[in-house]
Parts: sequence; C-alpha cells; structure tokens
Amino acid sequence: MPVITSIEDLKRIYKRRVPKMFYDYAESGSWTEQTFRENSSDFDQIRLRQRVAVDMTGRSTQSEMIGEKVRMPVALAPVGSTGMQCADGEIKAARAAEAFGVPFTLSTMSINSIEEVAEATTKPFWFQLYTMKDLDFTSRLIERARAARCSALVITLDLQILGQRHKDLKNGLSAPPKLTPATMLNLSTKWGWCMGMAGAKRRNFGNLVGHVHGVTDLASLGSYTAEQFDPALDWDKVAKLKEQWGGKVILKGILDPEDAKMALKVGADAIVVSNHGGRQLDGALSSIRMLDPILQAVGNDTEVHLDSGIRSGQDVLKALAMGAKGTHIGRAFVYGLGAMGQEGVTAALEVIEKELDVSMALCGRRRMDELDRDILLIPEDFEGRWQ
Repeated sequence: MPVITSIEDLKRIYKRRVPKMFYDYAESGSWTEQTFRENSSDFDQIRLRQRVAVDMTGRSTQSEMIGEKVRMPVALAPVGSTGMQCADGEIKAARAAEAFGVPFTLSTMSINSIEEVAEATTKPFWFQLYTMKDLDFTSRLIERARAARCSALVITLDLQILGQRHKDLKNGLSAPPKLTPATMLNLSTKWGWCMGMAGAKRRNFGNLVGHVHGVTDLASLGSYTAEQFDPALDWDKVAKLKEQWGGKVILKGILDPEDAKMALKVGADAIVVSNHGGRQLDGALSSIRMLDPILQAVGNDTEVHLDSGIRSGQDVLKALAMGAKGTHIGRAFVYGLGAMGQEGVTAALEVIEKELDVSMALCGRRRMDELDRDILLIPEDFEGRWQ
C-alpha cells in the first residue's frame, strides 16, 4: 500500500491504472475547460486566517446533511460510469461511504444498478435522477429507488442537453469501451484494470439495459440516451417529480440566485451549487464564486450544498465557512476508486477528513457549527454577482 497523504497522490496512481478514455472522462470539462479549471483554482484565492492559543481539544467534524448524521459534511456525488473506473465501482464506492459514515449518491447512468447497490449495502443511499422524455421509464426509475430504500432523490437540472466534451468525443467514450486499435493499444498497458473487469458483476448501464423497451445492447443504449435527456424540463416538471417521490429532494445544478429562489418555491430540501464539474456550460463562474450570492438569495430557507472543484479538506472548510451546510466530491473519490478500489475511496475520505480537522483547528475552531466567514480572507472582487 503506497503512502497516501493527498488527493493528488491518488490521482497519480489513478492515471497509471485506468484506461485513457475513462481518465479523460473524469479529468476534463467542456469546450476550453475554463470553468473546469477555475472550479479548483478559485478555491486557492480564498485564504485562511490562522489563530493561536485557542483550545483545540475535543474537535469533531460530525454534522448533518438533510437531517442525516454524517461523520463529516461531505457526500459522494453522482458520477456516471463509475463502474468503468474500477470493476463494480458503484458498489465499492457505496460500501466505502457507508463504512466511513458519509452519503453515497448513485447516478442514473451507473454501471451497477440501483438494486445491485442496495443488495451490497445495509444503509440507505441517495439516488440521482436524470429526467428523460420517456415519462414511464422515469416513473419506474423513481419507484425502483423507493423500493431500494433510497433516502433522498437528487434531481440534476443542468443536463437538459449535453455539453460538448471534446476529449470524450475524440476518445469515442463508451461503456464498455469499443475495441478500436487505439483503445486496444491503451488497454494492453492496463492489465490490472482488464483483469478486474473480466470478473465484474456488470459492464453496461444497469439502470437502463433490460429496463427500457428496445435497449438490449451498447448500440441501442447509445441511441436511447442521445435522444432521451429532456430539454423541456421546467419548474413545473420538477415540482411534479418532487410530488411523485414524496420524500426528501435535493436539486443539483443551481448556479444562479434566481434559480435558487425557484428551487425554494418547489420545496427543495437542499440545493447543490454546481456547474456539473465544468462539464456543461464552459465560461460559467466556478461554484465557489457563486456560493455567496446564492446563499444571500435563499437565506436559511433551505440547505445549500456545494459541488465542483473540491480536492482537499481545506476546500471543504472554505465552502462550509462561507455558509454551505454540506459539500459533494466527485473526481476526488473517483481518483481513489480507480487507484485502489474501495480502499482508495476510503483513503480519499481519510485525506479530506484529516485536512478538514487540522485546518479547522489551526483556524481556532473545534466543531462544524463554529465555522464562519471570520476564518476566511476573501478578495473583494471574488464573489460572483451579475452586473
């Protein structure tokens, strides 16, 4: 086991072990990738205020997200095709999150199905929903999540149409990968990944294949998904989905104060300030820049979480100190998963927890409810406000 002290350590191992198309899938954004880069680099502009001669004993990172107790306010975000980063990836990530004590969110576009993840875990997880034109399938998907005892429905709002992701197009991204000469050459250097996939429970999209009429293989699945993301999704449809679910709903993909206000009107239990990891609208402001304007718009009327760009416990600390009640990590846990499977996801969580705990202490705070903007030094022109 290599010594892991940072998320970057996991990323280096991940790059060596995972096929190029899946590394590029995780480590890329749309168009010029400006928003993808700034999601992380903008955190660096916020500095921390060191305090000394403060009692640092009795610290705790425990908190709650949508009423659920968590070891730290960090959830594993929904990431499509996680089961292609590592054999049975969703199952391994869900087990790591459960053992650690943080929420796991399963993507609609997962490799392992809702039922397979539920069978492999003992506690409820969250399910992320992409809305499809096929209303019957969407309804059945919601019922399957309910039957699996999912404790929250995470509705993604920022993928009505697919942003252009140049690397995915050039790589011919697919699950499982198409065996082109370039792909086969790359796979020939990834024997550990290949051996794991040979014994995997599943290698295609478990929530769709076998559950949608006419989708029986990779080719038919690709045609279905290309046509099915719902560009007509509006707030009335979101309200109906919330009513159909009947439980806690988290709305993901909010990047504007006016949209945050609309999320309040439909009764969201939480909203996630997110730009889809920079994979949709390139040129949009980073999530951390838009956090404060959105917090100002909604006040304490709903929980505000933050997603996109988090690569350390200090990033988590900065988001929480600005006012977020929770954070979501995607790439950070995927690096660990691709590097070392379930143990790698655990390592990623341990790194973030350690960094969060130590940095909080050196800022003179001992608990999550003590965090405030007083520990931050934020540039005057930092926060995103439309003129």
